[in-house]
Amino acid sequence: MAGQSLQDQLLKSGLVTSAQVKTVKTDKHKQVQQQRKNKIAAQDEAKQLAQQAKAEQAEKDRLLNQQRHQEEQQKQLVVQIKQLVEANRLAQATDGEAYHFADRGKIKTLYVSSNVRAQLVAGQVNVVRVGQSYELVPAQVAEKIRQKDPVWVIDNPASSAGEEGSEYAGYQVPDDLIW
Repeated sequence: MAGQSLQDQLLKSGLVTSAQVKTVKTDKHKQVQQQRKNKIAAQDEAKQLAQQAKAEQAEKDRLLNQQRHQEEQQKQLVVQIKQLVEANRLAQATDGEAYHFADRGKIKTLYVSSNVRAQLVAGQVNVVRVGQSYELVPAQVAEKIRQKDPVWVIDNPASSAGEEGSEYAGYQVPDDLIW
């Protein structure tokens, strides 16, 4: 009896019928098949998760490349603007007249010749911020810089005076006062 399965032993002893043994075998077979299907489904789910992770990584890489590209374009823009300023800047006189202008809510001073000061007041020359310092460039160059990045150009109060409200239009404010 030791070599026989439990089902065979129960069938020989008369405790179960052959129909019961057959239903148990089919149930066991169905259970094994279901486990195989679940295993395949688990493998499919793992593949799907791997594909999803791969897609997320690709999107992350694409965004990182886009950010690097934008940073590179910004660096190139800064280089172009600096080259424009270097090629077209006007000389500042260390012993000239003081020209005061507002930048970011603070009053700054440049020393310029009387000729350059008159051009500044007339709007023919503009002040450009380069890092922590300021340079003078012709108005045409300042307009090119403004088109590339308006943060670099300091607005000339003479050119923006016409944009203010019309309530003070009758009062003329002299911009060429030395203060």
